[in-house]
Amino acid sequence: MALFTQTQNPTPFGFFDADVGFIAEADNMVTFVKRKLGDDVLSVELTKKQIWACFEEAVLEYSHIINVHNLESTLMNLMGFATGSAVSGSFNIGPNGSENLLPRETMDFPLRIADMFAVESFVGGSLNHQSGSIDLEPGRQDYDLYTELKDTAGVPLADQMASGSRGKMRITEVFHFNPQAAYRFFDTTSAINYLANEFPFESFTPETVFYVLPVFEDILRAGQLDLSNRVRRSNYSYRIIGTKIRIYPTPVVENRSPQKLWIRALLADSPFDSAWPDDTIYGTSGISNAPIGNLTFNNINSIGRQWIRQYCLQLCKELLGLVRSKFSTVPIPGGDLTLNGTDLINQAQTEKENLKTQFREQLDKLTHSALLERAANDAEQLQRLLKLAPMPNGLSIFMG
Repeated sequence: MALFTQTQNPTPFGFFDADVGFIAEADNMVTFVKRKLGDDVLSVELTKKQIWACFEEAVLEYSHIINVHNLESTLMNLMGFATGSAVSGSFNIGPNGSENLLPRETMDFPLRIADMFAVESFVGGSLNHQSGSIDLEPGRQDYDLYTELKDTAGVPLADQMASGSRGKMRITEVFHFNPQAAYRFFDTTSAINYLANEFPFESFTPETVFYVLPVFEDILRAGQLDLSNRVRRSNYSYRIIGTKIRIYPTPVVENRSPQKLWIRALLADSPFDSAWPDDTIYGTSGISNAPIGNLTFNNINSIGRQWIRQYCLQLCKELLGLVRSKFSTVPIPGGDLTLNGTDLINQAQTEKENLKTQFREQLDKLTHSALLERAANDAEQLQRLLKLAPMPNGLSIFMG
């Protein structure tokens, strides 16, 4: 059979048929495998295409293990960004994405997770609050939040939840009073408002008084004002049970009709929706669509290439065992020849598993977290060692 470059479709998938490193090693791999399997003594029933197929599989397996290992450290930084199918690759970064690149660490994913806590604490988040009102009726205490809480257009807030993803409507705030102009705490005549009286006139007479107060005092006073509005000026309270809200005390007839009870609510939204246009929901969601492609064999160093050669050898051994297992014995003059197909399969499977296990154990020691832990431990050990270093008397001051 011809050489690798002279063979049409030499490998099943053709991932590395144009890879100069793979091409340079393909023919040598044939020689390596056949000699290791005893071809000089007994013919090895494998074709070149079969060996090249095993070679391709070995590179793909190496690429798979390396990519999974890298994603253990970097997947968080890729979440939400362009998927593997959307990234156009080049020879340097593989056919699909960024497998040979070192992504920078970001806080995008942790901040995305923190959005749900921001929603709960009303300090931001990815969901919008909706506001509406209920028309109170004299003598009636109980109202249904899902049918009577409506927006300014008269549409129930509950009907604004997407069909098929409707959930519980959560009441976040009930405005059970009419806000009043509360200027008394901040006008120029109030004795409480020190800052308003600050420097009322320029004078150098002894009776001039300057009030210089910290900003936090104004903030505390604003909080007092808000609490006063909510408690002292509130005419009634409420209780929510199930879908109903009960008003205390019972509403009475007033000059204006109807009297409105304003409520702010958080509607159950689809996890694929947010308060702003969010294209990241179409980005990388996990290991299945991360922008990682097959490693380029030409860029794999000597450590990786040696593992690939050994794994390819075991694949070829297993394939040879399958070929020889088709016939357990072969008749020859004067007796039968027993083939060792089963033994080859068992040996190959055991060696393959050992190679992968040892390789993964080595990679586990090289994740980003493991490297940081080792660096911290080295720094601690170095500090202990430096404490034992002698210092010249009178020439230095040693602390620690």
